[in-house]
Parts: sequence; structure tokens; C-alpha cells
Amino acid sequence: MESEDFEKYLSKAQAYCSRAEKCESDVRTYLYKQGVDAKTIARIVDSLVDDKFVDNARYARAFVSDAFKFNKWGRLKIRQALLAKGISEKLMSQPLYEIDETEYMSLLKSLLLNKLKTVRDDDEYKVKASVFRFAYSRGFEPELVEKVWEKIR
Repeated sequence: MESEDFEKYLSKAQAYCSRAEKCESDVRTYLYKQGVDAKTIARIVDSLVDDKFVDNARYARAFVSDAFKFNKWGRLKIRQALLAKGISEKLMSQPLYEIDETEYMSLLKSLLLNKLKTVRDDDEYKVKASVFRFAYSRGFEPELVEKVWEKIR
């Protein structure tokens, strides 16, 4: 690819990264959809990383914060989503650890209580199974779900 095309796609990638926090995987996917070849994509991503348009550690911190606060996801689901984006365990461990434990447990309790209100069944086993499946689908750890369940029942 010519340097003129490189500059054109670099500029597009910079604009893409300026709109919201992006990781390397997001940028690669974006450029691939634009029809850019793999060698040029690598050069562009390297340039974006050097210029601090892309920072996977910064992305991980923002993703963890947003997924917890807005999506109300647990640590397991957040971890899986970050792994799917190609974020290393090393980069995600600190932001996951920094989630306030009191807020985390409070969110889990709130989610369980809200789900409990919507379950229409007289069989306690089915109620518990439904609530637990819901909590697991949100990415909360089984031992924490059990702990909160014991407190609210």
C-alpha cells in the first residue's frame, strides 16, 4: 500500500480512536472492514500505540468501570469480554481487583432481589435455580451468589 493510503487510513483510525476508547483488536477489526491489508494494519496500530491513541491498559480500566457500572456485569463476564478483545490477563487483573467489594456485593444483592420479584413459581428449588442462572449469566462468582442468597432468604 502506498504511503498516501497509509496516511489516509491512519487518519481514519485516529478519528475512530478519538470518538471512544479503543483497544488494538477494535482498531484491527475496523481497518480490516475498511479493506486494509494486514501489513499496513500492523503499521497503523503500531503508530497509534506510539502516539497513545490506543492503550490496552487504559482500555481495560475503562471497560471494567463501564461494564460494572452501566451493564451491571460481574467480574467473570467482564474478564471473558476482555479476553475476547485480546486483552491480557496481566492488563485486566488490576482494574478487576479495584472494583470496590462493597459496591460489588451491593449490586449483586440488588440484582438478586430484583430478579426474585420477577420469578413466578411456588417451588423454592425452581426459584433458586432461576435466580442463580440469572446471576451466573451476569458473570458473578458462584460462591458470592450463594453467600448473598443466604442473606436475602
